Amino acid sequence: MSPVKESAIRLIEALPDDCTLDGIHYHLYVREKIEHGLAAIDAGRVVTQEEAERRIAEWAASSGQNPR
Repeated sequence: MSPVKESAIRLIEALPDDCTLDGIHYHLYVREKIEHGLAAIDAGRVVTQEEAERRIAEWAASSGQNPR
């Protein structure tokens, strides 16, 4: 069995018995996004907190939002 399939099965088995299909989908989606983020970190695709705040402020200003 592939490691991805094993990981998905373990995640699903850890959920409550009354978990819905939407709940399963949500947890698998979050897991995928976390793994994607960790891979980005490993590849060096990161920005500093200051750069992230600058980008958000720039986006907010260009979209007419009030930056905090």
